[in-house]
Amino acid sequence: MRKRIVITGMGAVTPVGVGAEKYWSGLVRGDCGIGDITRIDASRLPVKKAAEVRNFDPREHLPARLVKDLDTFMQYAFVAAEEAICQSRIDIDPLRTGVVMGTALAGLALIGATQEGLIERGKQAGPRFVSQILGNMAASNLAIKHGIRGPSLTVSTACSSGGDAITLAAMLIETGSADAVVVMAGESAPSPLFIQSLSLCGAMSSSGRSRPFDKDRDGFVMGEGGGALILETLDSASRRGAEVRAELLGYANNTDAYHPVAPREDGGGAAACMRTALNMARLEPRDIDYVNAHGTATVKGDFAEAAAIRAVFGDIGVPVSSTKGATGHMMGAGGITEVIACVKAINTGLLPATLGCTEKDNKCDIDVVTGEFRRARVRAAMSNAMGFGGQNSSIIVGEYTG
Repeated sequence: MRKRIVITGMGAVTPVGVGAEKYWSGLVRGDCGIGDITRIDASRLPVKKAAEVRNFDPREHLPARLVKDLDTFMQYAFVAAEEAICQSRIDIDPLRTGVVMGTALAGLALIGATQEGLIERGKQAGPRFVSQILGNMAASNLAIKHGIRGPSLTVSTACSSGGDAITLAAMLIETGSADAVVVMAGESAPSPLFIQSLSLCGAMSSSGRSRPFDKDRDGFVMGEGGGALILETLDSASRRGAEVRAELLGYANNTDAYHPVAPREDGGGAAACMRTALNMARLEPRDIDYVNAHGTATVKGDFAEAAAIRAVFGDIGVPVSSTKGATGHMMGAGGITEVIACVKAINTGLLPATLGCTEKDNKCDIDVVTGEFRRARVRAAMSNAMGFGGQNSSIIVGEYTG
């Protein structure tokens, strides 16, 4: 029999709020974190808007040494992980606790900025440069701080990295490699290299608006931030009397095997991934009360995902929303923060609206939550994440009933 895995802690650093509760309140209110790019000079870039984490001072959250040692994407992941650990009140058993980190781009922004400084001003790379750009160093520093000596792995599967980090963490628990895992993800990519490349391939919004499933959508808006969950066996949580936020019911990963950057037009790979997660959870499509879609607001991506949801759920009419209209595309980190949104939907009975979707594309034949939040009884929710390379992730969380 499968082990029951539960979520006992959550943490978030996002463009609509720092802290899981502030993040959720921002989504429910309909806050939009998209604004002018301030972290780099965007005057010569084709895109001027992004969803940055604003009013974030790492010195308020981290020891001075870590402020210097961690790049921005690591700081976001680390702060989210610390919040999740604090909320969970987990008793860390050094050899039975693991860490899994997810990031799509790791230190890309720092690499670009350092190279520019070297060429234009002759500024040398600092002694921390290598340890600041490596994706696994956030997990390593967290393990050092808390004495975690179990499995430590880093996942980089493009924009499904966060969802796949949850899957890998669950696998570690299922196989008995750990009793508890800190799952964390971080992303910060305000880089001219990143923006110029994705603008040229037509993936980024030229209007500076994120409009998932809207008929006038024109691409995604770059976001950033961090997310974290504490996954542990139900036995572990019960022994210490932990508060269970939700249960992890199913998870899946697959690949389209179709195109490096475009999804299958019929959403076949994503649909198969959702069905695999449902099978693991031993649920039927009618048992899912809410889907938090990947919903990046690209023309091809939204259409393919809508087709996949339609293929799996048919005429059931499951409510769907994308939170990227509020947070922008947080890439690897979004796979975790969007699962947090699913957990909060279960806990509160509120479904966040799809900010930016004012007139749904008729070709996206699904029930998109628009306008303002919708009230609903949510017993089980699904979060989808997709990435370049045809990566698909599907995570199902459910109400904990004892």
